[in-house]
Amino acid sequence: MTRIAIDAMGGDHAPFEIVAGAVWAAAEYGVALELVGKQDQIEDCLDRIQQEGFLSDCGKAGRRHRIRVDVKSLDIKITHASEIIEMGEAPGQAIRKKKNSSTVLTVNAVASGSSDALVAAGSTGAAMASSLFGLGRIQGIDRPAIAVTLPTMKKPIVVIDGGANSNCTPQMLRQFAIMGRIFAKNVLDIDNPKTGVVNIGEEAGKGNELAQSAYTLLEEEKERFNFIGNIEGRELFLNHCDIVVCDGFVGNVVLKVTEGTASMLFRMIKNEFKSDFLGMLIGLLAKPFLRRIYQKINYEEFGGMLLLGVKGITVISHGRSRAYAIKNAVRVAKEAVETQVNQKIAESLNA
Repeated sequence: MTRIAIDAMGGDHAPFEIVAGAVWAAAEYGVALELVGKQDQIEDCLDRIQQEGFLSDCGKAGRRHRIRVDVKSLDIKITHASEIIEMGEAPGQAIRKKKNSSTVLTVNAVASGSSDALVAAGSTGAAMASSLFGLGRIQGIDRPAIAVTLPTMKKPIVVIDGGANSNCTPQMLRQFAIMGRIFAKNVLDIDNPKTGVVNIGEEAGKGNELAQSAYTLLEEEKERFNFIGNIEGRELFLNHCDIVVCDGFVGNVVLKVTEGTASMLFRMIKNEFKSDFLGMLIGLLAKPFLRRIYQKINYEEFGGMLLLGVKGITVISHGRSRAYAIKNAVRVAKEAVETQVNQKIAESLNA
């Protein structure tokens, strides 16, 4: 049975929502758990879930439902961590000073073989730094990268890098394309994913030196990457390609702008529906359709982002993650273990 280590103390709603999502995933996906954090708090959460269950809107942005899980029937191991890395701490210093933190010990669980993969919703920087130093890089990868799955009109698209590396070389972007392609094929089941480079225009000569050089590298291996050229920001969600490659600065801006735009649009729609009687009537009729749209664009549906290029499976979840998002993050981790993403990345680099 696949065992997933969970940083139970990371995130805005830790530890209860994190623990709740983990046990929900264990019951639904048949995985074992290693919950890492303050033992007394984790045990209190497990007792509360056993007795009362927990509330979740199941990603539907509607009425919350009570979820019941028989905690006692699950394979759960608790690893005590006496320290917590806070969101404002410098990642490098934090993982060196707080070796007994939940983040570091969660990574150690995978490094030691105690667990097969990990999920962390706390400090993204700390999770990345700890994974890099604790698990090491796959040979042939200069820097690990975050694979972000975003919804589009038809099927998800992978943005890589989503924020791990602000300063990149063209060769690093080529490596990102390799990792993104393997992720898209094995986790998203896209047979021959198309790859593009995020740029300010479609022409080969557009953009800064990094974008132009990355274009040249991928064009030289056009068939390998199924490379289709540059992708402008407005085309990201129109399914022109399946993987878009960029440095972490651009990727993180894309991610945050997407989240903010989606949130703004839904708030504007809600406000308009509340503006008068006719709006409220239309809003009531439109509610089921809006729920379906929300479910397609809600980050909780994707659960978390896979950190590719390290010798282990690290899934980084949103800091605001509640139980439903954590459940789906565990699913992503399980799929990455079962599809042997890391092994296939290593094999592709040596091909």
